[in-house]
Amino acid sequence: MDVKFNQSLENCMTVRPSQWSIPPQAYRDQDIQDTEIEKIFREQWICLGRSDQVRKPGDYICRDIAGQAIILLRDKDNHLRAFANACRHRGARLLEGQGSTAGIRCPFHSWAYKLSGALAAAPKMEEAPEFCKSDFGLIAYQIRESLGFVFICLDNESQDFDTAFAQFERIHSPWPFNDLISTRRQEFEVDCNWKAFIEVFNEYYHLPFVHPDSIGDLYNLPDQADTLSGQFASQFGSTEGTGALLQDQQDSFLPKMPNLMGREAAGVRYTWTFPNMTFAAGVDALWVYEAYPITPEKCHVVQTACFPQQTVNSNDFDTKVIAYYERLDAALDEDIPALVNQQKGLNSPEAKQGRIQPLLEANVGSFANWYATVMRD
Repeated sequence: MDVKFNQSLENCMTVRPSQWSIPPQAYRDQDIQDTEIEKIFREQWICLGRSDQVRKPGDYICRDIAGQAIILLRDKDNHLRAFANACRHRGARLLEGQGSTAGIRCPFHSWAYKLSGALAAAPKMEEAPEFCKSDFGLIAYQIRESLGFVFICLDNESQDFDTAFAQFERIHSPWPFNDLISTRRQEFEVDCNWKAFIEVFNEYYHLPFVHPDSIGDLYNLPDQADTLSGQFASQFGSTEGTGALLQDQQDSFLPKMPNLMGREAAGVRYTWTFPNMTFAAGVDALWVYEAYPITPEKCHVVQTACFPQQTVNSNDFDTKVIAYYERLDAALDEDIPALVNQQKGLNSPEAKQGRIQPLLEANVGSFANWYATVMRD
């Protein structure tokens, strides 16, 4: 990266309220995205969304993340595992999609692996001198489950998870995260940089301008952002009604989450786990977004909607939840054109680094600081 870009990153490292946005080059330059993949997606902890994607032993899902093919699965002891989706023989892709299996068998030469990743069978390899099955287990990655989210790290030398997310469970303790059920999961592509997509979900500034008739009137000014260290940012704000429904559909309100009291029972907490996952924990529902780079101007997004088990079991859930999905879709239908338009502006050589609004874009500023710290040469 050039000297000018590094100097621009220094602006991001100032403390609130004097922070600057990430420089526009980071939203359009392929060399910078390549550096992001190396320094961020392959060296830092990243979140793969909710862990109930794989509920039972043998369940698996294949994910392709920033050029890295991964198998996420539960072993026979119900522990989460993450493996490279490549056979240790000659690299063939092992699994596709998602499903359930008692073991993993390579479709090319039939090497077989246990759910623990250990090599169980390698046909005819006993004829290879000094071949030892224990030397050829699947490549495993660091993995942690926290509050029903799954985090992985492709680099075994990275920062310890408990250090990177030291306050994560404490600050979210009022919500019953571990008991939430994912009821809808969607994947789609958006014509904007991956950072821009997560940023718009974490700022209040755009609400009255992009969502004036849908959700803009639901959100009061947020509290000051929480003072946190490590790899995430969080900010709470009160709402008029629930932020999980449109302004004109508030009568479809589902029950509040169990044991939610005080201010948490009247608002929403927006959290960004750097780099790629963000969620809104409201009084009745949890929205989760993951964003992954495709090109500097295009990202892959995963959206998940979650509710408490007792809410899902209620008689009117299937009827009322439709309004919750409509709210998600309506907000996206307004956000995406704004993001596409922003990307067009960021692509201009005249686009310049800007200032962060300290209250309304607090999480965006916190990410800019973290990003600059990781990316700066």
